[in-house]
Amino acid sequence: MTEKPFLYVVVCAAGVACDVSKLIARAQERGWDVGVIATPLALNGFFDAAAVEAQTGRRIRSAWRSPGDPRPFPAPDAVVVAPATFNTVNKWAAGIADTLALGTLCEATGLGVPVAVLPCVAGALAAHPAYRDSLTRLRGMGVRFGDPYEGGTERDGGRAEFGWERALDLLRPE
Repeated sequence: MTEKPFLYVVVCAAGVACDVSKLIARAQERGWDVGVIATPLALNGFFDAAAVEAQTGRRIRSAWRSPGDPRPFPAPDAVVVAPATFNTVNKWAAGIADTLALGTLCEATGLGVPVAVLPCVAGALAAHPAYRDSLTRLRGMGVRFGDPYEGGTERDGGRAEFGWERALDLLRPE
């Protein structure tokens, strides 16, 4: 029996993170086994950690493991960053690995692991030159980006839908 491919889902601190279970469900439907790595801020109330752990059957990771501790997740076959914030995108592009999430992203791109990103960045921040440069740098490393999401409201007053499934589509070879 072959094992399922393993997907790391990196979750950043943005309001839409409350619906990350939608991404996990779609990934599982497509045959992925999923492990979640959250930024420290995201783990602090941006989504229901207990529900996500029940859904994946694995503890959420947010901190480095101690030397000698076993690896809690297998090596990733792919990584999705959703939602990806201004801070995470810029630090990652600069090679800053001051959290487990950023260290994982830096390592994954260095290893050539396929990475798909769904940015959740306000228009004013997306216009910042450092952010645009970061996108260019990460694209040059093979990272695939979905359309940016600003979190605006629809005409009916509801929140615009975050395209969770698009991240999985980006992982398919072009």
